[in-house]
Amino acid sequence: YLQTIILTVVFATAYAAASSSTSSTMLETIVTAVAAVIGAAVVVGLINQQTSISDSSSNSNSTRQRKNKRDDSSSSDTDISVEGSVMVTLPTWALASWEEYNTRKYTTDEEMMSLAIHLSDRNITEGTGGPFGAAIFERHADNHATLVSIGMNRVVPLGNSTLHGETVAIQLAQSKLGSFTLRLEETKEDGLFYDESNDDDDDDKESSPSRQRKFELFTSCEPCAMCLGATLWSGVSRIVCGATKNDAQAIGFDEGPVFEESYEHLEKAGIQVTRNVLKEDAAKVLQRYGNIGQIYNR
Repeated sequence: YLQTIILTVVFATAYAAASSSTSSTMLETIVTAVAAVIGAAVVVGLINQQTSISDSSSNSNSTRQRKNKRDDSSSSDTDISVEGSVMVTLPTWALASWEEYNTRKYTTDEEMMSLAIHLSDRNITEGTGGPFGAAIFERHADNHATLVSIGMNRVVPLGNSTLHGETVAIQLAQSKLGSFTLRLEETKEDGLFYDESNDDDDDDKESSPSRQRKFELFTSCEPCAMCLGATLWSGVSRIVCGATKNDAQAIGFDEGPVFEESYEHLEKAGIQVTRNVLKEDAAKVLQRYGNIGQIYNR
């Protein structure tokens, strides 16, 4: 718009000068007008160049602002992802088999350990994680047990070094029961897990302490240092192990600082420890994985 005004003024001035000039000064007037037009053209060119530079700078700044906005948005999304949630999922085959596992009758340690070992072996076969399986049961007053949750090593598939079999089972059990601890007292609202025998008439019932619910963690192999700590804080009343720390380390896993004193600490904290249940069967799963699977530590 500014360029148009400049050219219009220059041409109008030149025309007026030419109209008022005599023939003797006509050539001089024309030369002056042409020079004025050329000068105006130069000015317009400089204006266009400056405008182009300004637009380019503006576009560049706008581009940088958009990029920074995208970077900020990306950073924000990452922060939200880290702070908001962590994905802990069971493999498709485990979800599909849950009803079968849940309807089995469990009474003996061997029956419950068989499930943990099965989970570790199936996890290898399906390629859905490492060779470790776990299950949490609630032990009832008549000694039968109810399956609460299952877990298997999900470290590699889910990109999370903390998702060992025990920690997956613990997290899913606590989520199911709506509690950060499995150290719970029994109430009638517990439904499936409540013993109806507690409803029998008893004059001293109101003054008697509530029954402590007993959740037991069965794991196909003795826990690593991390899972041993998770067991301590999980609220389980008992841990039952299959294969040993040495069996896991024999194929390359680093189980960390786990000592006999570690298990003694669990006992002192009120967690009963039982080891070497179906040890040979559990160790065979580790040996199979050692020949075909990925060994990861740090």
